Amino acid sequence: MQEPDDVIGAAWLARQYGIQPVMPLVVESRIAGRRSTDVGRPTTTERYVEAMRPPATLRGHLTFHLKHEVPHFELMSRLFTRCDPAELASWVADEPTGQYARRAAFLYEFFSGRQLPVPPGLGGSYHDAIDPRDLVGASTAQVVFNKRWRIRDNMPGTAAFCPMVVRSVAGEPALGLDVRALIHDLEVEFGTELLMRSAVWMTLRESRSSFEIEGEADKTDRIQRFADVLARRTGQGADAPLDEPALAGLQREILGQRTTIQRFGLRQSPVFIGESVRYQEIVHYVAPPQEDLAAMLEGLQVFLDRTRGQSPLMRSAVAAFGFVYIHPLADGNGRLHRFLINDVLRRDGVVQDPMILPVSSLITSDTAERRAYDRILDVVSQPLMRVLADSYRFVPTPIDYPDGISSNFVFEGAEVAHPVWRYLDLSQHVAYMADLVQRTIREDMLEASRYLRSHAQARAAIKDIVEMPDVQIDRVIRSVEANQGRLSGVLAREMPILDDPDLWQAIVTAVNQAFAVGPGTAAAEKEEDRRKPRP
Repeated sequence: MQEPDDVIGAAWLARQYGIQPVMPLVVESRIAGRRSTDVGRPTTTERYVEAMRPPATLRGHLTFHLKHEVPHFELMSRLFTRCDPAELASWVADEPTGQYARRAAFLYEFFSGRQLPVPPGLGGSYHDAIDPRDLVGASTAQVVFNKRWRIRDNMPGTAAFCPMVVRSVAGEPALGLDVRALIHDLEVEFGTELLMRSAVWMTLRESRSSFEIEGEADKTDRIQRFADVLARRTGQGADAPLDEPALAGLQREILGQRTTIQRFGLRQSPVFIGESVRYQEIVHYVAPPQEDLAAMLEGLQVFLDRTRGQSPLMRSAVAAFGFVYIHPLADGNGRLHRFLINDVLRRDGVVQDPMILPVSSLITSDTAERRAYDRILDVVSQPLMRVLADSYRFVPTPIDYPDGISSNFVFEGAEVAHPVWRYLDLSQHVAYMADLVQRTIREDMLEASRYLRSHAQARAAIKDIVEMPDVQIDRVIRSVEANQGRLSGVLAREMPILDDPDLWQAIVTAVNQAFAVGPGTAAAEKEEDRRKPRP
C-alpha cells in the first residue's frame, strides 16, 4: 500500500491544505519505484521516481503542478483562499524572473480577486498563464499581455465563470470535428435544394423532441412556438443571447403569455433540478444563486469571445452545457440550452441558415440515448450533490420571490459549490457533443433526407397516374404507409376516384417502389444504418 506522502503536485496541495476537490483531478502524481503512466477517465495517474519529488512547500508542489500536470481550476481557487499570500509574495520576491512564480502570482490574483505586491526587479520573458497544449485557452488574437506579472493572459473566461476543457479528455477527434464537411457530404448526395427543403421539417422535429426531453411532447402549440423561435432567432444578433434583455426576449417568445412567470429574464429565486417521489423531494442538482447569474453569463460570453476561431463544436458544447449548469431562468432553461447548440454553430458558419441540427431528436430516439444525455449532465451534478447533501432543506412556509416563484427550498451551500459552478470541467461534455452532432448528421439527417427523396419520388409517380394537389397526394402516401396498402373508407369518401381498384393498386405500387426495401433503396439504407454498431 502506498503511503500518503507518495502524492505530489495537486494531490499533495489538496492534502496539505485540507482541500477535497469536488471534481476529479485531471492528473494525480505519485512517487514510485519507476516512471509510468496510467491513463484514466477522468483522472490519469502519473508515477515519478524519487528524484522528481518536489520540496515539501507550497512553491515546490505548485511549481510541479503548473509544470508537469494539467492545472485544475477548482483546486487552485480553493487553494488560494487557504494558503498564506505572504508565502506567495515571498516566492515571487525570491524568483522575480521565474515563470512559475509569476504564473502563480497571476493565477492567485485571477482566482482570488486580491493583489500581491510586485517585487522590484520583476522581469523575464512573457509566458502563457495556462499551457494551450493541455487546456483550451484564449485564441492568439484574444491573448492579453499582463504587464504586472509579464504573463500572457490566455484564460478563456473570467473569475466569475471560466470553464475548463482538457484536450486529452475531450479528445482531438472531438475538438477537430468538421461539422461543415459532414453537412457538405449530405449536400453532395441529396443536393442543396432537398437539404434546404428539409430544414423546416427538421426544425419542427427538433422542437418536438426538445419538449419530449422535458416530458411535454403533447404540447402542440408550444412545440410550434419553439420551432418558430428556432427558425427566426438562431444565429441572429451580434452575440449569443446571454445578456438579460436577449434572454428575456427569447424566454417570452418560447413560453408565451400563458405562464406563471411574472418577470422574464434572469430568475430572482433559487432553483433546483429534481423530482417528487411519494411526496418527498429528490434533488439532483442545485443551480447557482440568483445574485451570481449576470456575472456568470458574462463570463460565458467572454469564453465565446476569447475562443473565436477555435473548434465550433467545442464552443457550442461549452455554451450549451455552461448555460444549463448556470440555469439562469425560472423556466425555459432546457430549451435555451439546446437552442444554443445550433445558435453557436450557426454563428461560427458551419451550419447555414435555415438548417437546424435536430440533436434533441437523437437524444429522445431511445432510452439508451436519453440515459447517455442524463449521464453527461451527472458528470457535474452527482459529485456536487454528494458534498451538498446537508446544505439544503425544505421549509414549511414557501417564500414568495419577485419573479412570481413561490418556493420552500432553502440552500446554504453556495460557498462550497462556487468553485465548481465557476470552473466547470466540460471536457467530457465536448466529447459527448461531438458524438451527438456527428450521429445526428450521419444518422438522423441522413435518414430524413432519404425519406424526403423517396417521398418526392412517390409524389411524382402518383402525379403520373392521377392529377391531384400535393396536399392530397401527401395524405394518400401517409394512408398507404399507415394502412399497409389498403384503401381507407375516409380516403375513399373524400376522393371517390380512388375507388377504382386498378387506379388504387397503381398508386400503392408507385408508393411501395419509391420506399421499397431492396439493395440501394432508401429503406434498405435506413435499415443498414440502424444495424451498424455505434461508436
